Amino acid sequence: MVVVWCGSIRYTCNAEPLLTAVCHCPHCQKQSGTSFSVIVAVPKDSLRIAGQTLKTFEDVGESGLPVRRQFCGKCGSPIVSHLEAMPDLAFIKAGTLKNTSWLNPTMEVWCETAQPWIDIDGTRQHAERNPPLAA
Repeated sequence: MVVVWCGSIRYTCNAEPLLTAVCHCPHCQKQSGTSFSVIVAVPKDSLRIAGQTLKTFEDVGESGLPVRRQFCGKCGSPIVSHLEAMPDLAFIKAGTLKNTSWLNPTMEVWCETAQPWIDIDGTRQHAERNPPLAA
């Protein structure tokens, strides 16, 4: 997958997504300026980012561990999040993908904080908060 957004950032990933999800958490609502964000989890080592250095907003996740939300310093678009609680993954913001024709979220997370007017898709897996981590 490749993105060319405002021309300042380009990323590539040579691995298949491990998860595609609709996230209803308050952080995604705030960051996207709407009711949810669509995220694509990939192995962190498979993601290559080129161009200008991403700006970082340091946050804290539900685990109490740091979350680094990275965005383009030129246009402000959120690009990727790194959670210390899940150090092997990178969570790409799907709205930055150049080609979304393949995108089909299979899960909805943080459903307990979804806006009341959002209908949670009954055909997808869903979690009230974070999805359980694989053992």
